Amino acid sequence: MKSSRMKFCVVLLAAAAALAFGQQPSSGGAGAPPRFTAETKMVRLLVNVKDANGDLVGSLEKSDFSVYDCGVKQEIDAFERQTALPLSISVLIDISASTLKDIRYETTSLEKFFKALLESGNTKDAAAVYAFNDSITLLRDFTRNQSRLAGSMRNLNSVGSTALYDAIVLASEGLTDREGRHVLVIVTDGGDTGSKYLFRDAIKEAHLADAVVYPIVVVPITNDAGRNVGGENALAQIAKDTGGRTFYPSVGAQLDQSFADILRDLRRTYLLAYYPHDLPKNAPEFHPVRVEMSRKDLRPSTRAGYYGDAGR
Repeated sequence: MKSSRMKFCVVLLAAAAALAFGQQPSSGGAGAPPRFTAETKMVRLLVNVKDANGDLVGSLEKSDFSVYDCGVKQEIDAFERQTALPLSISVLIDISASTLKDIRYETTSLEKFFKALLESGNTKDAAAVYAFNDSITLLRDFTRNQSRLAGSMRNLNSVGSTALYDAIVLASEGLTDREGRHVLVIVTDGGDTGSKYLFRDAIKEAHLADAVVYPIVVVPITNDAGRNVGGENALAQIAKDTGGRTFYPSVGAQLDQSFADILRDLRRTYLLAYYPHDLPKNAPEFHPVRVEMSRKDLRPSTRAGYYGDAGR
């Protein structure tokens, strides 16, 4: 599969890390020389933390987190609470035939989401809009212009099948070179029915783009009979592995709340960054990453890992 490779975990010297994150990286002890070299690459993790009640916790310190890469504990070299790194959010709208009755309500909720996103936060925050059925269309490239985003969603025609995985691959590639944080918001009523790419291709491309994925499955019916439960489970797995979460609203107020919850998550995100060290020589291509908390009542959410040097 031809794909772009993420540029976020770029080669950094110690001074560059200080500029990027506003603090000096640890040198490994008083008087010890920094352990960074021109070949060291930084890994960044975006982390949300919730308490036992499911509420976001935004007042933690670096010492509250532990990071493990391939099972090896890492030193957190940079830390930001409620990071203000700019957001690039690609919204993928399912316009297959089954979405016909809900598409107008979905675009109305999206207009509210774009307004909330772009009227606060970082002045470099931007959004792009894709539509997908059996083909993928970029309706509007990244912009901060709310009227252009809204206008791109007018007169959508719901026909055809659902090339969901193709849409994830294409939108992920479009995020790769963007500054800051990368997010995919997928508005759909079910799973894939017409892609040339497979599930494994979609999730790999999302990882390579360092994208957090938030599927919004607009539930067409409340019971499992007649629903694409397998497709919904695949979306939930992509969300979990990239540090996002899945929503199952009906149209209207529930859908509006889903978009509001996504934006709240993104505004309350911790940034943890580290230079991998002491990894096993036989480390797999995909490095599993684990974040643990010093408090057992807290639950972190972040990506499951990253693709090694080739993927960073």
